[in-house]
Order: sequence, then structure tokens, then C-alpha cells
Amino acid sequence: MSEEKEQKSIQVRALVAFALSAVVLFLYQKFMVKPAPPRPEPPVESKAAPASAPAAASPSAPAASKPAPGSDAASAEQTYLIETDTYRVAFSNRGGVVTSWTLKAYRDDARRPLELVNKASAGEVGYPFSYRFRDKAPAGADLNQALFRAEATPLEVTFRWSNGAVRALKSFRFSRKSYVVEVSSEVTQGGAATPHLLGWRGGFGDAAVSDAAQSVKTYYYDRAQGKTVRVEAKDAEKGPVVHAGNYSFAGIEDLFFTAAFLPSGVGPALELETSALESATSREAKKQLFAGAAVGAGSQNQLLVYVGPKELDTLRRVRPELAQLVDFGFFSFIAYPLFLMLNWTHRFVPNFGWTIVLVTIVINFLLFPLKLKSMKSMKKMQKLQPLIKHINDKYKGMGMRDPKRQDQNQEVMDLYKKYGVNPLGGCLPMMLQMPFFFAFYTVLTVTIEMRHAGWLWVSDLSSPEAHWFKFLPILMIATQFWYQKMTPATTADPTQQKMMQFMPLMMGFFFYGLSSGLVLYWLTGNLVGIGQQWFINRLPEPDLDLDTSRKGKAKKQKS
Repeated sequence: MSEEKEQKSIQVRALVAFALSAVVLFLYQKFMVKPAPPRPEPPVESKAAPASAPAAASPSAPAASKPAPGSDAASAEQTYLIETDTYRVAFSNRGGVVTSWTLKAYRDDARRPLELVNKASAGEVGYPFSYRFRDKAPAGADLNQALFRAEATPLEVTFRWSNGAVRALKSFRFSRKSYVVEVSSEVTQGGAATPHLLGWRGGFGDAAVSDAAQSVKTYYYDRAQGKTVRVEAKDAEKGPVVHAGNYSFAGIEDLFFTAAFLPSGVGPALELETSALESATSREAKKQLFAGAAVGAGSQNQLLVYVGPKELDTLRRVRPELAQLVDFGFFSFIAYPLFLMLNWTHRFVPNFGWTIVLVTIVINFLLFPLKLKSMKSMKKMQKLQPLIKHINDKYKGMGMRDPKRQDQNQEVMDLYKKYGVNPLGGCLPMMLQMPFFFAFYTVLTVTIEMRHAGWLWVSDLSSPEAHWFKFLPILMIATQFWYQKMTPATTADPTQQKMMQFMPLMMGFFFYGLSSGLVLYWLTGNLVGIGQQWFINRLPEPDLDLDTSRKGKAKKQKS
């Protein structure tokens, strides 16, 4: 192997490191992300009576047997509808559960109001707000199948049931413009209080997103630790996992939405039970685990339940700690300020695509002084290539473990020091881009503001372009080639130069399956870089007086 091939430049290694980082993201989305389960059919609702009166019985509902004397129950299954500015929620008096919970302000991929209830699994584990008994269920009563007597007003519904020995109550009070619901429940047997939980099991949130099952988790906020602890479905694969303590809240979430159960006031400690439902989709034989939550505070639950988007300002207004549900991850020290910058800019620029473009331009100009210094160093390195080749030829043929290799490295470093060249300067622009790359990736992945945000022909900046021919990655590859052609080469090794020529294609391949907003960020950075490089290339060339240097080297060799 020749000396040139053995000596890999630092710049190429930095580019390879970036490429490997992109590979990790690409492979995760390609192989780790499972196809989304089938989208549930929109709920079929019976014609509801005015909200102040109970709705008519569903035509398909079987009539219940006549209640026994002394009991408090309905004679038939009925549906009740509560509608606010934010919600459209359907209840069934069979168990006093929620059969549909749609968010008016948000849509699924089919542009229908977003359904948060996973109806495909509800038949197996129960609909949201089903009773869940940790110790022993009341004898002689299946409360999740019992026909409750309901009392409904426009913003409140209360369910009551009794067989004489067991009594159960469950009520929901809504606000016209809020995502917060007041929920209370109580169960007694023979007058004795019966501890219980209220469940939202078998999945939660937008079932149309990619990797819907793996994005659903349960969580609790531990006041003692001062942080949100998340529990995944796989942790409950062998059986329910229970956490209990002095928690500010607990609940279930997907990437963009959550159902958070909060004690009303100071209240008793919360208990969270995480369960896992194994369910297969029609498109893949492999079964997926859907996380489920059941939350309670004893035999009498007085809870505030936030069901809605993980939008930072909205969450903070409910309870400041809820803002932790938006997880900016390892690069939060960059991702969170970046999000604030994007959100602030969006006040003046109503489209998030153009917001990303403007913020990217600002970032590149803020980094320009460092980039200018780096490019000057690259030009010096380009001029030093003949002297570096002279040193390499001097030690040509020596093994990599030869002690004289240290002399070779020392001569190269002395050369850099003499002419004020930073050998890491060429890779500095790329290294500066990487934290912002991962920060943009995080912001586009976890913030509700980016969900379904469009730009020109792109329908959703948080997802890849919908059609197979993705125009943004093609533009990115073209501008990357152009940018690279304008950048001074820092190596005379033909092998390294060929590798550099293929880097735009490799990066285009990696970006092909990433979110459109991330590709737009890199494309904008390329265009700004082209303009900045045009300016840099017209600056005076560095005068290194290489002839004098060569004479000095020749004298040193003779001596």
C-alpha cells in the first residue's frame, strides 16, 4: 500500500464521521421503524339528542334485562356526546367509558379530526376510562360491562350504577375552551371503599404515524427526582409494571399528544400501572406491543386530565412540569433555543418552511467568522501540499510501526506550526454543522408545531416528501456538488479526491428518508455556503514564501 493511501486526511475522516451519523439516522428509520398499524375507521355514532338530554339508544345495542329491585342501572346501552371548542367526545353508558375522543384542531393523514382512541385494541383491553382493579374486583359485578344510568348536560356527564351491594360513580366535567377535564370516580362494596384505577390501555394517539406502537409510552413525574420518568411497552411485556408515589402527574403519550392525569389540588399519591398489549397488523406478521396506562389515587379519584397536544405554552399553563413531556433529548441545549428561535421567527413569517430557511441563514452568517478562518487555513494547506508530499516521500517505504514515523509526524506538525495552519481547520465547518443537524432533527421530531407544517410543494416538514421522487434531496445533492467544487482541496491524494466526489451522492442517499424540514435546512446551508465560498475565493491568496521553505528543507537534508 502506498504512503498516500496510508495517510488519510483529517478532513476526510470528519466527513466520514458525519456520514456515519447520517447512516445511523437512515438505518433507524429504514429498519427499526415499523409500518404503522391500520388506521381505525372513523367512529359510527348514533343520532344524538340535544346535549341537555340523553341520546337515543344505539339501534345496534342489545337491550339489557330489567334491573333487580333496589338497583340503579339503565335498561339499554346508550351513547352520549359532549362537544366543546377543542373536543368531540363520545361516551357509552356500558361501563361509563369513552368510545371516541377527537381533537378538533388537529387532523390525521386523511385530514379527518384526529382520533386518539385506538379502537382496534379497545375491544381487547377496554375503552378509555375503564375501571381497573389492582387487588380484587367487586364480587358479583363487572363494572366495565354494567349499564350505568347517565345524567348529561352540555358540558358534563355523570354515570351511576348499583346492584344494591356494589355502587359505582364516574363523572366528567368539561370546559368550553380548555383541554383539561375534571374526572371523578368512586367504587364501594357493602359501604367499604374499593381502590381502583382508570385506564387508557391498548395504545394512544395518532395511529396513522410511522412506528405508532413504539412511539406510545407511559410516564410519571417524580417530585423527589424532579424529572419525568418514561416506561415503554417492552418493560411490561411479562406483566403490568406498577409505580406509585408522590407524583405531580402520570399518563400516556405518543410523539405529539398526551393524556396526563393530575391530582386535583395537593391530593394523595398517584399510582401508575403500565401494561402491554400484543397486537399484529394486517401488513406484517410480527406482533407489536402497545403500551397502556391505568392511573388512580385510591377509592375516590379526583383528577384533572389533560388530553391534547404536547404544546409547550399550553402544557405550562396547566402545570409547569408538564413541559417536560416535550423531550428535546441529548442536544436540548441547542435544540430548545433553536425551537424558541423558530417559534419567535414564525410570529413574523407565517410559514414554518420559510422560517427554517431564515433561521438557517442567520445561523450560517453567525458562524461565518469561524468559517472564514477555516477556509483560509484550508487554502494554506492546499499550498503546503508540495512540502507535505516532500516529507512523505522522504519517509516512503517505512512500516507504520517504524519509530521514525514519529519524526515524520513531527516534521509535518512543525510545518503546520511554522505557517500558522490548523490541521483541523478544514473540518471545522462540518463539525459546526453537526450539532445543529441533530438539533433540527429533534425539533422536527418532537414539536407539535412542525407536525403537518407545509412549505411550497411539501405537505409535512416533519416527514419525508410523500411521493417517491423527492425533489428536495435532488436539489441538495446538486448544491452539494456545486459547493464542493468551489471548496479548495486540501489533499493531492487521488483516492481521497475520488471519495470526496462521491460524498454528495452518499449524503443524498442518507437524507432521502429523513424529514423534509431537515433536508430543507441542509439545502439552505449549501446555498448560503456557495455564496460565502464565492466571496472567500476572491480574497487575496496567502503568501507563504514556499521557495524559502524548500531551500531550508534541502539544507537540512544535506546536513
